[in-house]
Amino acid sequence: MFIEQMPRWVRWFYPHVWWRKDAHQKTLYVTFDDGPTPQTTPWILDQLDILGIKATFFCIGSNAEKHPELLQEIKNRGHAIGLHGYNHVRGLYKNTDIYLADIERGAQYIDTKLFRPPHGRITPKQANILAKKYTVVLWDVITRDYDASLKPEQVERIALKYTRNGSIIVFHDSLKAQKNMQYAFPRAVKQWLSEGYTFATLND
Repeated sequence: MFIEQMPRWVRWFYPHVWWRKDAHQKTLYVTFDDGPTPQTTPWILDQLDILGIKATFFCIGSNAEKHPELLQEIKNRGHAIGLHGYNHVRGLYKNTDIYLADIERGAQYIDTKLFRPPHGRITPKQANILAKKYTVVLWDVITRDYDASLKPEQVERIALKYTRNGSIIVFHDSLKAQKNMQYAFPRAVKQWLSEGYTFATLND
């Protein structure tokens, strides 16, 4: 559980960070990290259209630089965009000035007020600095679709087990996560819809 859903005591160290939205509303916030990528982003966008929901994409600046047409397509389809740095740098292990410079480089290609720390690795000091400019977003549920040791069915079970009202849920828009994500994401959403959940972007 410590991986899939961070306990409350961890969240206390990051008072300016979004982990979960309104626990009284039956609304979920599906997010995708690490894109845009030609191998996965178009498939995800088509699935979101089929499912009739909107999502938030936390994009890597270097990917947005290489694939600006995919970044624009995400926007054209009505989804929200967030920044995930330029080189996917883990702030916890980097000098703060170097870390912030990587984020600002990513911002040259991704215009947004939402930021998600790569790997969720960020110091409280870094989070507080960034909160002056961005809404810093972590998550209530990480599906672990990136974990090659997990079967797709296990990833689906993780998503369904830990999701609750207001959950911010992480899937990944990457080749590493492709197999698990493509199995678990649409199945989980269909189940959540059957349970009466609605979906929104983090801009809503």
